[in-house]
Amino acid sequence: MLRELQITNLAIIEKLHVEFAPGLNILTGETGAGKSIIIDAVNLILGGRASSDLIRSGAKEASVEAVFDLEGREALLAALAEAGVECEGELLVRRVVQQGGKNRVFIGGGLATTSVLSELSRNLINIYGQHDAQTLLKTENHLRLLDGFAGALSLREEFASRFEAYQAAKNELAALEQGEREAERRLDLLSFQSGEIADAKLHAGEEEELAEERLRLSHSGKLLSASQQAFETLYGGDAALLGALRRMIGTVAEAGSLDHALAPVADTLEAAYAQLEDAALTLRDYAASVEAEPGRLEQLEDRLDAINRLKRKYGADIDEILAYKGQVDAELAALGNREEAKGELQQRIAALEGELEVLGGKLSKMREKGASELKAGMERELSELAMKNSLFETSFERSSEARSYGFERCEFLFSPNPGEPPKPLAKIASGGELSRLMLALKQLHPDSEVPTLIFDEVDTGIGGATSALIGEKLKRVARSQQVLAITHLPQVAAFADLHLKVEKGVSAGRTATSVEYLDPEARVAEIARMLAGARVTEKTLEHAREMIQEAVR
Repeated sequence: MLRELQITNLAIIEKLHVEFAPGLNILTGETGAGKSIIIDAVNLILGGRASSDLIRSGAKEASVEAVFDLEGREALLAALAEAGVECEGELLVRRVVQQGGKNRVFIGGGLATTSVLSELSRNLINIYGQHDAQTLLKTENHLRLLDGFAGALSLREEFASRFEAYQAAKNELAALEQGEREAERRLDLLSFQSGEIADAKLHAGEEEELAEERLRLSHSGKLLSASQQAFETLYGGDAALLGALRRMIGTVAEAGSLDHALAPVADTLEAAYAQLEDAALTLRDYAASVEAEPGRLEQLEDRLDAINRLKRKYGADIDEILAYKGQVDAELAALGNREEAKGELQQRIAALEGELEVLGGKLSKMREKGASELKAGMERELSELAMKNSLFETSFERSSEARSYGFERCEFLFSPNPGEPPKPLAKIASGGELSRLMLALKQLHPDSEVPTLIFDEVDTGIGGATSALIGEKLKRVARSQQVLAITHLPQVAAFADLHLKVEKGVSAGRTATSVEYLDPEARVAEIARMLAGARVTEKTLEHAREMIQEAVR
């Protein structure tokens, strides 16, 4: 709720600090005292139009500060947090209007824009009168008001959820269809790349193996000569090392028969002979293999060139090339499933369309029934508010295509005079009539989404028994929401939970507005003044007391 309001240098207000209370806050005072300026100040807090003409004469700027108590308003606190405004149950909003029309807005202590202020403040206060914040002047609010009255909000939310899924599926299908030509080009490219890598039949570590073999073959002459010479030295001809070693082994073995101490030596020489013989045979086979592959080096060079071409296109080494092929194959699989995905999306869209048709039909029936009941209720309530014979209608605009709110929009139509056809509220209703229309609607659907309601001019043109009825209806609304109301009728003022008297005075040659909180006796005096004007008698005071006592019963 709105807890405090501080106004500085706005019109005839030099400095004014007002504290409000829960329930029904009534502002009274003589014409021109500044009551409407207080409402104008609140409208600035709501992001309403600001003009340098509002600045008090002689001042450089005007400012309005408001403190809101949001304790228990979790939805509002969440909306503020989403907008980047942190507050712990209390919110400070400040609007500064400077000469030249410049504006500064502060929300929660941080600098903000007027548009952000407008977006946030519509969840804080609604003003019913001649102000931009008037809910009923915005036709986009009418359908939600009707849905609230008809008990259709939960069905509307379910419809909106299905519609969001429907739109997401349609967008996904559109993106799929729009990208078909590009997908075909991509498919051709990826198929070529995957095939090129597959044809190469690469395996991990191959490049290192080939490089090692190339090094060996590029020095094949030297390797052949070395292996052949070594073989000849070990095994070739009568002068071969192994032949000499064999003769030596025989000599040592013969000596070992004479002295057993030489027997182990003969065994060692025999083992050495076997190892040397194996080495010689390996050298012989190695030399033969070198001679047997005269064209292998050229094959190796071709293979390494092929690998290098792939590396330039797909990766720094064979591992990266193979990893890239894995990615390509995965994308190919996804692209190959496009038709399947397209079919699934089309089926899903058709199913969601069917669900929207069913839910939309239910929603339309609830709205039609709600509109009929709203018409009867509004015309009854308006008759009680001295607007007899007025007409209230709901006009529907149907659409074959679903929207997030259903298949129709609506607009409230109103005619205050018999014989005149109902017309849009913005074209026909005055500020006072709009206030009474909303007051009537609040009797039928006392929602409490917005914590503070301000009724301006609600009692215009009303008198007699109807005046007290307006007070009763305002009091009823104030049970669930904070209400601020400006009134000239004592019958309405008698219902106040907090009574504020707005006065205009002259100090140091300047006119200034002040606000007085009225205690019980001061309330009696103010209501007596409203009853009798300048001449207040004891009888008038007694009448005022009776009026207050009657209102609190």
